[in-house]
Amino acid sequence: MIVAGFFVACGNWFVERLRYPYSGHGSIRFVRAAFRQVATKQFREANEGEAYSMALNSVCVFCGSTFGARDAFKEAARQIGRLLAQRAMTLVYGGGDVGLMGVVADAAMEHGGIVIGVIPKSLVDKELAHHGITKLYVVDSMHERKAKMAELSDAFIALPGGFGTFEEFCEIVTWSQLGFHQKPCGILNVKGYFEPLLSLFDRGVTEQFIRPEHREIVISAESPDELLEQLTRYSPASSIEKLDRQ
Repeated sequence: MIVAGFFVACGNWFVERLRYPYSGHGSIRFVRAAFRQVATKQFREANEGEAYSMALNSVCVFCGSTFGARDAFKEAARQIGRLLAQRAMTLVYGGGDVGLMGVVADAAMEHGGIVIGVIPKSLVDKELAHHGITKLYVVDSMHERKAKMAELSDAFIALPGGFGTFEEFCEIVTWSQLGFHQKPCGILNVKGYFEPLLSLFDRGVTEQFIRPEHREIVISAESPDELLEQLTRYSPASSIEKLDRQ
């Protein structure tokens, strides 16, 4: 079963590389990831109905390049950075040293965490890159940036931010809906900031543009501790989006 599943995972990986050739995995990392994917599926099937906990080694955080209007936004970013460091989870983020991006990265570094940034060269040229983190990847485009962040991460969190944050989070949710990955996606709903977006997702279900099981891809919580707990207990829906051509 595991051997057969491993070759299925290999095939899925090859198809994904054809779709996204710039997001290549190292061969060793890929083999480990493929076996982990199969082992996780086998474990869920063998323990159906029991509590399931997902091991998260790295978490991608999408957030604003400004601080926003409330101090609560900065405090939430600090808490996320601190908690990830304390739980030995690598922080993956957009590589900037401005706004909430800089706050979350600095908090993780201050508490002994590992921080990996991914930033396009055009933003480095504008002196927006954070040079005090563990590792900084400089890539050629925004598309490559998102693919690299997705490759490096086991889960995704959206903190308050603007259009870029919305776009990045919704794209990664769409990839999950289409079956490109099964990683948990969470929103930290600080002071109700994301209520309109969450209501829009619910409206999508009501109007039958979003399936109820796909709406469940988006996890939300008001506190960083609660959100991380929900992410570790996430179990993806078995269905994969199929376009209705009828």
